[in-house]
Amino acid sequence: MEIDRSTIWPYDAEGQPREFYYSRYAHPTGAAAERELGSLEGGDALLFASGTGAATAIVLAFARSGTTIAIAEGAYFGTSVLFRSLAPFGVDVVEFDQTAAPPAAEIVWVEAPANPTLTLPNWELARSTGALVVCDATVSTPVYLRALDEGADVVIHSATKFLTGHHDALLGATVSRGELTDRLRATRQTAGITASPDAAASLLRGLKTLPVRMERHTESATEIAGRLRDHPAVRNVRYPGFSGLISFDVAEPKAVETSTKLITNATSLGGVRTTMESRHRWEGDRIPQGLLRLSVGLEPVDEIWADLDQALANT
Repeated sequence: MEIDRSTIWPYDAEGQPREFYYSRYAHPTGAAAERELGSLEGGDALLFASGTGAATAIVLAFARSGTTIAIAEGAYFGTSVLFRSLAPFGVDVVEFDQTAAPPAAEIVWVEAPANPTLTLPNWELARSTGALVVCDATVSTPVYLRALDEGADVVIHSATKFLTGHHDALLGATVSRGELTDRLRATRQTAGITASPDAAASLLRGLKTLPVRMERHTESATEIAGRLRDHPAVRNVRYPGFSGLISFDVAEPKAVETSTKLITNATSLGGVRTTMESRHRWEGDRIPQGLLRLSVGLEPVDEIWADLDQALANT
């Protein structure tokens, strides 16, 4: 569809607002992308200016002074940083092993899988708490997981990653149902963290190729993970068996990440180009010092491996 970049639309003949009247509330391109993503997830999607913007909206909508958020160990570092910044407002944060039972909390935040430790949540135990269950499904995408059907109340995506898939749009999304969606929508318009029409258009483009891209990501990552497990320079390999994200440990991560030619040494993940980075520079001792996060792209798998193999010779 043609991108509508308008910020205002005229009222009807009676002077009443139509479906779209001011872009902070909603706009046509965003609404079209939300319908497509919502149909894949089985809920109502809302787009935000970034994945962290979506996480902020969830906290603003559902947390209060005295709220405890239990977040999965090894989950995306930026989410933990956001939550801990809320301590002055009376929000407490605890980390827990998401393969086991969560502690007492009003919000249980899981990742499926966690980034970059790649653990998976125990859905039965997460559901049993009675807390609001939020699932970050950025890595799995709705191709491999419909988290609402597993018991999540709210699904969150950094749509910057696999959903758009080309490293050219900053975008976040939530998917929920009923009154939860209403609260998130109201928070979005009040806080002004609406996604741009251009980013929404990138999502519409990305969703058209999402299944075939995820199939290729998975095929290549499965092969690369197997070869990494057999490599003498690699200490530990984490791969959940689907999607394109692998993490593995080496003795000298900087020597490896700075020696690649095809693989881009950069942050982020989920694009058509393969990227890799050491995560210790950002996350510190919460993860192993030698951990490298590899996002396997769509290049020929033997070309990816050849580049990775020669880089591993430096450790």
